[in-house]
Amino acid sequence: MTEAKPVPADAGAPDLPTTSWAVLGMLSHADELSGYDLKKWADWSLQFFYWSPSFSQIYAELKRLEKHGYATSRTVLQDDGVRGKRMYAITEAGREAAAHWVNDAPVEAPVLKHSVMLRAWLGHLAEPDRLREILTEHIGYAERMRKLAEVDAEGAEENPDWAYPGAVLRWCVRHYEAERDFAKELLADVDKLAEGRRPKRAAKGKGRRAS
Repeated sequence: MTEAKPVPADAGAPDLPTTSWAVLGMLSHADELSGYDLKKWADWSLQFFYWSPSFSQIYAELKRLEKHGYATSRTVLQDDGVRGKRMYAITEAGREAAAHWVNDAPVEAPVLKHSVMLRAWLGHLAEPDRLREILTEHIGYAERMRKLAEVDAEGAEENPDWAYPGAVLRWCVRHYEAERDFAKELLADVDKLAEGRRPKRAAKGKGRRAS
């Protein structure tokens, strides 16, 4: 097992990326987790509101956390006695640092980077049918995410230890439901705008009056 390096009591939380705190936070929910377990947890919950890091990113963050003494690891042999997997656990210093980050670190305002909105914002350059296709696909995506979050929120109810993740997952259900409905409203607006862009037929000229 790797040894945790002591961290000065007055050091506070170091300037780690948010993903580090997310991985450390996942470790705080269990006694031990493997990198594979952490990836499953990220896909189960984090992906709905933050991000689902890749395996390489997870392992990079775990190394960073071990370097700071916030996590330890050990190799556990599989049933065949040959293959092993690395299990990670949060240290007391890691739990204190994560709590410090949650309670005392500045809370960054969410940054909305919405490629679908950007396409619609540039709708005057878009082909109407293509813009409609983009919005229709996004409506389907939001509905799929809503259903997945709903399933995971129901699964979280089975374990009292997942009360807070479950509450956030229920928020995610409502978020994707609203995202779907807002996209439908935007699609209706786009349809109206597209109707206004269609070339109007030239009015038939009236015959001259006989003088």
